[in-house]
Amino acid sequence: MATAKKAAKKSAAKKSATKKGAAKKPAAKKSAAKKPAAKKSTARKPAAKKSATKRKPNAAFMKAMQPSTVLAAVVGGMPMPRTEVTKKIWDYIKKNKLQDAVNRRLINADEKLRAVFGGKSKVSMFEMTKLVSNHLK
Repeated sequence: MATAKKAAKKSAAKKSATKKGAAKKPAAKKSAAKKPAAKKSTARKPAAKKSATKRKPNAAFMKAMQPSTVLAAVVGGMPMPRTEVTKKIWDYIKKNKLQDAVNRRLINADEKLRAVFGGKSKVSMFEMTKLVSNHLK
């Protein structure tokens, strides 16, 4: 009997607590909802404008350039854009497994690439594009 009375009191206390909490929450939501809504509406407008405009490729990267004889041994002798030269070099690196196994950013140069890289045996992938640009006219 005593446990039934205690359980009834606990459930009554929980119901009253939820009613009190429910009465307080809507007031908090109303004030909180007004402030972020104004911020979100201003933030959405510029984002919509940016997505509407398409990104154009840079004409300097798309201009066909003649590779030097040293670089032509790796990528071919026909004039091509810088982007294609970089793709062909990466194809050559992957085909011959010249990427370092431990540090994947490094490229272990073979004889052909060593001539392109100015005699360096290891070059980072970021330095590679700088060294290759010296061989494009």
